[in-house]
Amino acid sequence: MIRYISRMPDRAWEDAAPRTVALLGSTGSIGTSALKVVEAHPGLFRVAALAGARNVRLLAEQATRHRPAHLGVLDEAGAAELRALLPAGYAPEIHVGPEGYAALAALPDASTVLSAQVGAAGLRATVAAARAGKVICLANKESLVLAGALIRQICAETGAVVLPVDSEHNAVFQALRVHDVTRAPHAVRRVILTASGGPFRGRDRAFLASVTREQALNHPNWSMGAKITIDSATLMNKGLEVIEAYHLYGVAPDAIEVVVHPQSIVHSLVEYADGSQIAHLGTPDMRIAIAYCMAWPRCVDTGVAPLDLVRAGNLTFEAPDLSSFPCLALARRVLAREARTPGGAGLPVVLNAANEAAVELFLHGHIGFMDIPALIERALDAHEAKATNTEAPGSTATKNPDNADNDSHMPMHDIDHIEALDAATRRRVCHWADAAGTQGTGNA
Repeated sequence: MIRYISRMPDRAWEDAAPRTVALLGSTGSIGTSALKVVEAHPGLFRVAALAGARNVRLLAEQATRHRPAHLGVLDEAGAAELRALLPAGYAPEIHVGPEGYAALAALPDASTVLSAQVGAAGLRATVAAARAGKVICLANKESLVLAGALIRQICAETGAVVLPVDSEHNAVFQALRVHDVTRAPHAVRRVILTASGGPFRGRDRAFLASVTREQALNHPNWSMGAKITIDSATLMNKGLEVIEAYHLYGVAPDAIEVVVHPQSIVHSLVEYADGSQIAHLGTPDMRIAIAYCMAWPRCVDTGVAPLDLVRAGNLTFEAPDLSSFPCLALARRVLAREARTPGGAGLPVVLNAANEAAVELFLHGHIGFMDIPALIERALDAHEAKATNTEAPGSTATKNPDNADNDSHMPMHDIDHIEALDAATRRRVCHWADAAGTQGTGNA
């Protein structure tokens, strides 16, 4: 059964031209691809805001080209650097930090927000956009992993719209349009997400224990940022997308399947009650999904070369190897709890925070590749054990909302608490990694 997270865009938004867009994460791979779409269709889009965190020089180049009235950076030092790089006579308002990003997401003169920040950092801006009733082109899957139930509730209250930019979920979204699932929500039997398998498909745990950062960043099909490329290599990216699918489409966890498809030509599939499957195929280029959302309901030229099925050759599919790549199973464990208790008693926050911290440690050479899932599993175990201990009869634990050690009791509809649990989990993971001193053993 499909219960989509939001309504669809209204006619006023569809007819508006140019469509005003705030691009959050404009200097990343999604943001730069989005600007290519904008530049290819100047009559359809106008950039109202750009935000680029640390890559101030590229942000200045983008801002000089598009001249939005609002810019966003991570901190005051970045703001000062940005001002010095902007041309004379151009003085946009510069917003700083998470609150600045949230302000950009809620700008009155932007009807559309591309949420493309990396990781949990994108949550506050995504929620702000939803509260402001925006059309959100969502590339930040972590927002739904951390607060999917909250965002669904806000969309119902404000009329905000979520359009999925993730290539797999954009493929599902398009496949769902074949049938009117709003009139026949039970027509869908399964959502099938495809995974490339990353650079280490077919490798065993012994091999994975010694892989390098450079090997892990060498994705065979996609050009992406470092964090998501490592997530693809561990299959955590697919694990997060399974949770994202649950929140986007309202389907049961056991109706979400993952298959490995090394060629990355079939981006995902939907299976219907009649036994048919509708697949979305295309050249692996994010401009297709970005343009589909930003230009909705139009279908516009993206500049992407069309798929040549003859040259593409064989398309193969296989089951994921959960022994060598346990992150997918860890995500399913978290989703099972989420399905029983909205917010998952904080487990989705712990999963994501532990993963982001472990990936950062790996990228800086402090841990090995197989330490990533080991640290995530340890964080989940510790969180659940603490919840069990504090819920036991006779427990003297207090429920102080200012104490992250009591996070297992707190509702996951409060962003401040989500961020506190996120920070506490990152500290624990870094402490365990420092104490273990391991390199790839999976015993961190």
